[in-house]
Amino acid sequence: MRFNNKVFDINTHPYLFEDVCKSKEDLDFAIKITGLYHNGLAAMHEVFARLDCTKIDFSVLSPLDLSSAYGRKLATNEQVKELVEKYPDYFIGFASVDPSEANAADALRYAFKELDLKGVYLFPALQNFCPEGCAPLDDIAKLCIEFDRPMLVDCGCSPYPNLTSKYSHPLQWEEFIFRHPELRICLSRFAWPWNREMYMLMLKFRNVYTDTSIVYFDDPKQMYHQMFTVDMGPKWLDRSFRHQVMFGSGDPGLEQIRQLNAIRNLDMREESKELILSQNALEFMGYKKDMRWVHD
Repeated sequence: MRFNNKVFDINTHPYLFEDVCKSKEDLDFAIKITGLYHNGLAAMHEVFARLDCTKIDFSVLSPLDLSSAYGRKLATNEQVKELVEKYPDYFIGFASVDPSEANAADALRYAFKELDLKGVYLFPALQNFCPEGCAPLDDIAKLCIEFDRPMLVDCGCSPYPNLTSKYSHPLQWEEFIFRHPELRICLSRFAWPWNREMYMLMLKFRNVYTDTSIVYFDDPKQMYHQMFTVDMGPKWLDRSFRHQVMFGSGDPGLEQIRQLNAIRNLDMREESKELILSQNALEFMGYKKDMRWVHD
């Protein structure tokens, strides 16, 4: 399989790519939403150079449908499909839909069936919907299960400005997860600062994943040390959660290279690092079918 022994960044976004921002209006909107006023447009050769330097083999790209909250999209499903077709050696594509829009299920079916996108990305705090009690999410989950696709959800503290936190709490998803035990779902960023609630959900539900796109103080090395050896027991990640954590940077917004280097330097077994950097993403995306939470 072409993805064996590869490093994946499960949580990235093409909001500032030159192939996506085709106009000043597109760029201005992306900067307004992300707050990345000093980044500017990313030339594609710069994106590839950074991935090569970091030794990330595949970046999983997610757009964001902000139709209800902002009247437009922050990259589209079709643009992600074009990026994957144009640069298949670098990108895997997810879709996004807006649960508040009446056509969300139809749009997701089209994204899975016609565009062959490999998962769906949701950002409740930015899309301005409450996960708990959101009926359209059940239709989205059923489509994910039908097409064997995962769901990636932005949880916890985001680096983006002007967001309230009430829709970012991981417990907003608990009843939903109860209803859909076959759904592979990632609640990103270890849901920090609600990381203890996140640990609890991973203990209860083995189909629940998280990623490492934590908004850090100081630098990723110090933040991961605090999270993984102080807030958690020093061996929790290595012994208890190593099958449920994936490397994700949340790019753009955080420092991909420093994040990955911090993961590579964690004090844990090399096979646990391989799970975080590679094998868990394969399982989450459905490329690896011998899933331990189904067959053990």
